[in-house]
Amino acid sequence: MSGQGSKALIERYIQALNGSAKSPQLVDEYVDDGSLREHIALFEQAFPGYTIEVHDLLADDDRVALRGTFRGVQRGEFQGIAPTGRTVSVSLILIYRIAGGKIVEHWMNADVLGLLQQLGATPVPA
Repeated sequence: MSGQGSKALIERYIQALNGSAKSPQLVDEYVDDGSLREHIALFEQAFPGYTIEVHDLLADDDRVALRGTFRGVQRGEFQGIAPTGRTVSVSLILIYRIAGGKIVEHWMNADVLGLLQQLGATPVPA
């Protein structure tokens, strides 16, 4: 798949999942990476209907890099933290590898410390 084709797939994927229930059937349309499927299910349970705002989307052949912001409201347990009802906003960078018209591998870097601080699980430094 060309860089433009890979980028178009990720644009459709983000659009399809943003703000909606991320059912296994919907996720399977775009994802063939077991760890990404698990990650999506975990976050959908804790932050139902979460969104990812895309700030940058860059493609090179079978790789697509996304710089964005995750936004959601914690309505389910997350890493042992009971639902808080708090809205969170977390910066992230994702790189996807595309093959056969699906995401087959991914790498992610997110501000997990900021997420835990927003949920009140870790103190915010003075």
